[in-house]
Amino acid sequence: MSLANELEKLNELKQSGALSEQEYEQAKQSLLEKERTSNPLIVMDANAWGTLIHLSQFCTYLFPLAGIIVPLILWQIKKDESAIIDRHGKIVMNWLLSELIYLIIAGMLCLILIGFPLVVLISIVAIIFPIIGAVKAASGEIFVRWSLSARIAGLSSHCYNLLPAIFFLKSRADCDRALELCR
Repeated sequence: MSLANELEKLNELKQSGALSEQEYEQAKQSLLEKERTSNPLIVMDANAWGTLIHLSQFCTYLFPLAGIIVPLILWQIKKDESAIIDRHGKIVMNWLLSELIYLIIAGMLCLILIGFPLVVLISIVAIIFPIIGAVKAASGEIFVRWSLSARIAGLSSHCYNLLPAIFFLKSRADCDRALELCR
């Protein structure tokens, strides 16, 4: 029986007086919740939204600037629902803004021929990072582009402030403990 048929039966029971308004609302909510959880297209968890935010950067190949606008819109719509989605959105925005700055600088350096290899390198990284970020987001991990992203969109500052100190730590275990603080 379809959801529409079940809701119609509930409505008939309410109209006939067999169900009170409160019972009707509870039964209706139960049906809707059951439908929502049984249909994976309707319900997406935070990892799926994080993956989508990372992959939406590729929209720029379909329409210029869509690779910035689409992730921004997805992030703004969903950031209040989950801290994980908010973090993925900040990471993507930090990377996109950093990438834009790097491309502008590389474009200026093209005048003295140094910028051409930089533009190619940035373009390659712009394809690889969203894929890595999406794979990590799908598995519930966070992919922070440590040394290549500027802290622009308000990503947790203690992670970035800790990064230069990691180079002065004495052992691999010290580095691992320091990086663990950022997760």
